[in-house]
Amino acid sequence: MVSGTFTKTIDAPPAVVWPWIGQLEKHADWSPKTFQAELVSGEPGAVGSRYRSVGWVPGDKNHSNDVTIVEMVPEKRLELRSDDPQGSFKNAYDLRAVGAGTEVTYEIVFPEMKGMLKLMLPVLFPLVAKRDIHKRLDLLKQKAESG
Repeated sequence: MVSGTFTKTIDAPPAVVWPWIGQLEKHADWSPKTFQAELVSGEPGAVGSRYRSVGWVPGDKNHSNDVTIVEMVPEKRLELRSDDPQGSFKNAYDLRAVGAGTEVTYEIVFPEMKGMLKLMLPVLFPLVAKRDIHKRLDLLKQKAESG
């Protein structure tokens, strides 16, 4: 299984960083590529709520996922399960106060891929996905630090 963990320190307290992470609709504001998330059922930000996300993946600029909030601990943790035809992906954000700032740790875990993606993911993840994740976390840092 392919996975990765990425950390970024942001010069803002968790209370300032959290809305950028905890409100899924705001993820579009710190995505380097076109992205949108729309509430489909449940209450915004509540465990069990479902969203539809559409964004870029290699080979599909309008890739759709069904997203469920698995865990939500305000200012501390957000875990999402994103389902598409390949399976269920885990996306988790952990926030930890560090002095006057916040350390954000992002984890992604891919399902066991099928077909050509099974062969391509170990190549694409380090070449494409890691770069995009770092860009995304840099944009999150910019947004949160600018208020």
